[in-house]
Amino acid sequence: MKKILLFIFEIVKITIIALLIVVPIRIFIFQPFFVKGASMEPNYHNLDYLIVDEISYRLGEPQRGDVIIFYNPNDQSQRFIKRVIGLPGETVKIADGNVYIKNSGEFKLLDESAYLPEGLKTLGQETIVLKDDQYFVMGDNRDSSYDSRRFGPVDKDLIIGKSVLKLLQMQLFSN
Repeated sequence: MKKILLFIFEIVKITIIALLIVVPIRIFIFQPFFVKGASMEPNYHNLDYLIVDEISYRLGEPQRGDVIIFYNPNDQSQRFIKRVIGLPGETVKIADGNVYIKNSGEFKLLDESAYLPEGLKTLGQETIVLKDDQYFVMGDNRDSSYDSRRFGPVDKDLIIGKSVLKLLQMQLFSN
């Protein structure tokens, strides 16, 4: 009987220690996220499982090109995944299928060759001036993305974190 109680005590102790380690990490540092939809293709696909770093933006600022997870500015019960295009204080201009950034001086063509397929055009004709706490975000699949072109800039306080790891891609097979 004593061995059984000792065994149960050890299991309870290990469970409590594991929870004390895992729960704070899950709540304050990393969280899982499933991609829903095609707005970030070809880089992220529907049902991709991501790990989101929640602490980096408490210590620093999002950078152009970061893939971020944030609350929908119009419905904070939804979370979106998009790429940071425009930074606070910049002016973003979309014209003739291209994205231009102006942070001082003249507009400069944004080089997106690191994450977008060659020849991809960005639909729309608009110019947006970002405030000191706003980011302009767009999906990589520009034709199928509900992004800052439609809902406007994203305030920094709506940003949850950035995608740091794609663990696996869930695929549904049909017979």
